[in-house]
Amino acid sequence: MNGQTIPGRLISLEGGEGAGKSTQVGRLTEMLAARGIHAIVTREPGGTEGAEAIRSLLMEGGVNRWSAHSEALLFAAARADHVEKKIRPALGAGHWVICDRFIDSSRAYQGVAGGIDDAAVLALHGFGARGLLPDRTLILEIPIEEGRARAARRDGAAADRFAARGDGFHTDVAAAFRRFAETEPDRCRLIDAAANPDAVAAAILAQLADLLP
Repeated sequence: MNGQTIPGRLISLEGGEGAGKSTQVGRLTEMLAARGIHAIVTREPGGTEGAEAIRSLLMEGGVNRWSAHSEALLFAAARADHVEKKIRPALGAGHWVICDRFIDSSRAYQGVAGGIDDAAVLALHGFGARGLLPDRTLILEIPIEEGRARAARRDGAAADRFAARGDGFHTDVAAAFRRFAETEPDRCRLIDAAANPDAVAAAILAQLADLLP
């Protein structure tokens, strides 16, 4: 990069079940590498030893294992460890970090769909992760039926507690993500994830153009 200093950036990919986030995280990593940017890939819940332990508690078991309030607390605890031990050090060193889900999943799943006030979810985030927000959040949007079919092909009978929830829950999640894109357009950008993977990857890169060196 001709000696140019590249600032650290936090990029999150969000979306409902089966939206193709994992695929596009990989594609984005490759596209950034082609531009001389090494990105650290991580996920939520998870990313550190402590957060991965909490992930097991959150993702396994029956749908009603935890209430929305309990989930919000567990996600906040996992994110606090993740941000402190992995994300902030990477950003401080000038790295790009690509995260498969971040705070907006908590706002959508536990907040809107779970019935918890958005301000309460953000307050937990403000305490645990000191309010860190992504530089850009890419929301992959796909019809619920198509996303469910994709997730079923991917997971078979091993669906996690969130994928196993009903269409009403996932409709609320999708509406929440769309609202975030409408009310926070500087940070959140909608991506048509029903398109072919190449087109989705190109759309994602286009929405990051102003952040690229």
